[in-house]
Amino acid sequence: MKLDGSCHCQSVKFSLQSKHPYPFNICYCSICRKTAGSSGSAINLSGDFASLKVRGKENLSIYQARQIDEITQKKIESPMQRSFCKTCGSHLWGWDPRWPELVHPHAAAIDTKLPTPPEHTHLMVGYKPSWVRASPSETDKSFEEYPNESIAAWHDRLNLTC
Repeated sequence: MKLDGSCHCQSVKFSLQSKHPYPFNICYCSICRKTAGSSGSAINLSGDFASLKVRGKENLSIYQARQIDEITQKKIESPMQRSFCKTCGSHLWGWDPRWPELVHPHAAAIDTKLPTPPEHTHLMVGYKPSWVRASPSETDKSFEEYPNESIAAWHDRLNLTC
């Protein structure tokens, strides 16, 4: 499925091909909450990085979050590169060199009508602030941290791969 996206001010527009276009993950980790400015975000669309076409590249900025290593307690830089519009601050996509063939557009930046997922996966629930109410349905799955199921496996299990 072809996905078209843009930032709020339209300084950056992009397109890509995706076999996994259902916005099913709702992540409550501090990185996703704070970079998206929300209480939780449906973020994990997956696309083919080689198909990513960008207009307005000069308006992009990349942020790499810092995390605390649980063993050493040292700050380490996340390999995930989060691309933002440096004019309006919209989070557009993430790319990780550990999986260079993939790009993860932020569902909120997609302008194409996305399909409605039959269920959601609430992840990193153990990190949500107390003021956020996670409201999973009876068919949703919730995880204190990361689920075992990948984006591709979720789409395959539900026969939703495009």
